[in-house]
Amino acid sequence: MARLEPSGVGRLVPAARRADPGHGRLRLRAGPGRPVTPRSGAPDALDRLPVREAVPDLLRALDERGAAVLCAPPGTGKTTLVPLVLAGLVGNGPAGDGPVDDGPAGDGRPVRRVLVAEPRRIAARAAARRMAWLLGERVGERVGFTVRGERQAGRGTVVEVVTTGVLLQRLQRDQELAGVDVVVLDECHERHLDADTAAAFLLDVRATLRPELRLVAASATTDAEGWARLLGGGEGAAAPVVSAPGLSHPVEVVWAPPARPVRPSHGMRVDPALLEHVASVVRRTLREREGDVLCFLPGVGEIARVAGMLGGLGGAEVLQVHGRAPAAVQEAVLAGTDGGPRRVVLATSVAESSLTVPGVRVVVDCGLAREPRMDHARGLSALTTVRASRAAARQRAGRAGREAPGTVYRCWPEAEDARLPRFPSPEIAGADLTAFALHAACWGAPDGSGLALLDPPPAGAMAAARGVLTAIGAVDAAGRSTERGTRMARLGLHPRLARALLDGAREVGAGRAAEVVALLSEEPPREYGDDLAGAWRTARRGGDPYAARWRQEVRRLERALSSEAEDQRQRGGGGARSEDAVAGLVAALAFPERVARRRGERTYLMAAGTGAELGDGSRLGGPDWLAVAVADRPVTSASARVRLAAVTDEATARAAAAALGSEGEEVRWDGGDVVARRVSRLGAIELVTRPLTDPDPERVRSALLEGLRREGPGLLRWSAGATALRQRLAFLHRELGPPWPDVSDAALVERADDWLGVELGRARGRAGLARVDAGQALSRLMPWATGDAARFEELAPERVEVPSGSRVRVDYGEGQPVLAAKLQELFGWQETPRIAGGRVPLLVHLLSPAGRPAAVTADLASFWKEGYRSVRAELRGRYPKHPWPEDPAAAEPTRRTNPRR
Repeated sequence: MARLEPSGVGRLVPAARRADPGHGRLRLRAGPGRPVTPRSGAPDALDRLPVREAVPDLLRALDERGAAVLCAPPGTGKTTLVPLVLAGLVGNGPAGDGPVDDGPAGDGRPVRRVLVAEPRRIAARAAARRMAWLLGERVGERVGFTVRGERQAGRGTVVEVVTTGVLLQRLQRDQELAGVDVVVLDECHERHLDADTAAAFLLDVRATLRPELRLVAASATTDAEGWARLLGGGEGAAAPVVSAPGLSHPVEVVWAPPARPVRPSHGMRVDPALLEHVASVVRRTLREREGDVLCFLPGVGEIARVAGMLGGLGGAEVLQVHGRAPAAVQEAVLAGTDGGPRRVVLATSVAESSLTVPGVRVVVDCGLAREPRMDHARGLSALTTVRASRAAARQRAGRAGREAPGTVYRCWPEAEDARLPRFPSPEIAGADLTAFALHAACWGAPDGSGLALLDPPPAGAMAAARGVLTAIGAVDAAGRSTERGTRMARLGLHPRLARALLDGAREVGAGRAAEVVALLSEEPPREYGDDLAGAWRTARRGGDPYAARWRQEVRRLERALSSEAEDQRQRGGGGARSEDAVAGLVAALAFPERVARRRGERTYLMAAGTGAELGDGSRLGGPDWLAVAVADRPVTSASARVRLAAVTDEATARAAAAALGSEGEEVRWDGGDVVARRVSRLGAIELVTRPLTDPDPERVRSALLEGLRREGPGLLRWSAGATALRQRLAFLHRELGPPWPDVSDAALVERADDWLGVELGRARGRAGLARVDAGQALSRLMPWATGDAARFEELAPERVEVPSGSRVRVDYGEGQPVLAAKLQELFGWQETPRIAGGRVPLLVHLLSPAGRPAAVTADLASFWKEGYRSVRAELRGRYPKHPWPEDPAAAEPTRRTNPRR
């Protein structure tokens, strides 16, 4: 770890800075005749960035180890200054052996080419613009960026900012990253799946192909131990950790929970009462505090709703920052006010660390965030609303103290703060891993086990991902990438959408396939409706920001499919299909397990087995078949809610989901009986069924056993005698154990072949089981082989003779066996009878002459001496015709009254 020593002002300052008093002043280079023309204030902005103090240690760590972890709080310059220094464009950065800097402000010296990977497109654009501003240039000269569908970079670009998704595509095309000297993985603490994957691939490249490639993992938190071990190569080695001081402006915490409890968030739903409370807290901050307000909300929908609630603020401008916001709005937010009106900036988590919003003195934190989740059982992947972690809350609060003392209003009780998770969950733990599995397969690590990852991928999620990739032809049976899979990985799409693009282009033409896939790659706004074909038409004629992004993505996909487009022009491009049919086909190709057939007025069954329902006001009209593109399942609902789908037909569904098709005989227990039929299926959807007249006897037997497992031995005919036999056997098993059999429901089902073998071979369904004499079958479990069965009547007698000569039935129903007899019939019986070889006394129920219980005892001798007197006194007057001797132990037992005697 880089050595840090305390300075006189209480901050940790790199020791190298103390050794060089002139260190810290970063200068823009300029050669003879090539003056640098920075924008006004750029040199001062460079000098004010706290990360400059850590630059010498970072450079030394890279020279010595080739990799380092840079910990620098948001706003310190890790994203904008460090890449410029590493490229040798400012300060005393390394002069590499790379190309000569002939850019607009170059000095003709060699520079290093630096690739900066950001998790979000908005952050990549913002970082490139900021660095270009610091150099006094336009984006696309020495500093450029590349995101999906947009590139501003040229031959003279030295620092290029890309998204982690773009970086992964480049690594798949060129594993050596030829011409790149340094890669900076920014915001690695957020644990996005693409960033974790890119880091694993880069470490592989350093270990096998390019040991000179330098790697920096930049984190806005101090939790860097895991990254240091990873970059150090493991086995006890760790890469240096270089920490930069942050700005130490204090931030006051104000706890502002709602006055009334709000419902917990689930799925994408957030209680409107919480959003109303957040809006009220924003209004409160405008009254109580100075400066701009930054409010954190989980998603675009919540931002729009809170913005609507803040109408009429008066003197304050409400701005929305998220990945879908227009570029002009993003630039306005990042540029500051310059004396204009106060601003209320409503933002997603992108503003936690990826973007620095100037002028902010107050933060309002709703306490929620969004994380991707995959429901593998239902094949549904979606963002879900979760409680923000404590680390995220600290990041958000720090935004209020970036430039001066500030305040954070937290919209939850202080008592709940300690119960929040420490850090956000790594995306690899809960997200759809299909894209990751394809990248790993193309890299040569099909199961991901050979990759240097902070957290291994869950085995179940990887198995599900490999199943999807196998079905679409992206990997072979061994999990290795096919030629088709390699091409899919380079398209910059989820593998499902890549399959839809490639296969759809052959059917409907590259242009129309690209247009529908572009819609699926970024879900259209809710106002576009739930009909995919209708949304397609809206996007075509729309002038909103989404439509602009859609057109840009369509152009990118068409370029990627140029060869297929040529093929389609030669073949006619499938123009005969209507737009609705095209939308249905492409959506079904992308999500074959979500083709759905109607089973009710507004309800459907998807091929994956999940029910689906159309929402209120749906524009789809309830057709027989749907291709569902977007669905989510509320926590309280058994069915998914359709948010975007296309009308399709059975033939299209069968063709798109052919891998899910099956036909065969089914013999199973269903609905309380054996069902035997031939079924044609599409996943869970039954297409055609025909009854089987002569099903396989073994399969019938298996179905009957399944019925017994589900419903128990009660399916058989249990007479009173059969029930008594089972109770007696249960008693002996309980008291004596083996060889007397266990006759509980579970044990009888487990040993069904031993005692029901003949009957199971004859029965064909529930009615056949109901005719089976359970007592006769059960007798087969008696221990005949050992000879113990001969003592059955002795050990567990069905009846016991009492002193009056009556043979009374013993009840073995529950617990201790019971002998119930009239009291007068037991006169003279001195000892309680015992069974099970003398081990268990019978529980004697002494009955009145009317047959009602008068006393219960397991010790007759004691009862005659002590209990009988009170019973006699109570009953003698009620039953005067019956004998009530004073000494019952010596009296004659009788079944008759006194006169009859």
